[in-house]
Amino acid sequence: MKVIFLQDVKGTAKKGEMKDVSDGYARNFLLPKKLASEATPKAITELENKKASDDHKLELAKDEAKEIAAKLKDKKIIIKSKAGAGGKLFGAVTVGHIADAVEAEYGYKPDKKKITITSDIKTFGEYPAEIKFFQGISAKITVAVVDAEN
Repeated sequence: MKVIFLQDVKGTAKKGEMKDVSDGYARNFLLPKKLASEATPKAITELENKKASDDHKLELAKDEAKEIAAKLKDKKIIIKSKAGAGGKLFGAVTVGHIADAVEAEYGYKPDKKKITITSDIKTFGEYPAEIKFFQGISAKITVAVVDAEN
């Protein structure tokens, strides 16, 4: 019997997949527990339309990410911070601060989990950072930490 999985079933299939399973497995386990539905022609068409829609949305998101990455590539983000004696900052500049600065300057707030910095930023200066958007789509930026009093 052909079924369309409504949820992930470990060892069998992932959500949205269509598979042939034994009649007893489908009737006694998958269908009563609402883990799958019978693959009728209408359900198959709906599944194909949903997959096409999801693929289209993903392509649009990738195109938008490419545009933003091109806009941010090799840009310098300036973060103003206060420091004590010797130029040591009060606290460190974090990826959250970088995300806020990118949003203030370019109107796009990247996910702070997708920003990577090579070292802790605890003094004034310029530091490299990278913002990842999708697999293979990223932008390298320079974070310049300057004195807030200037």
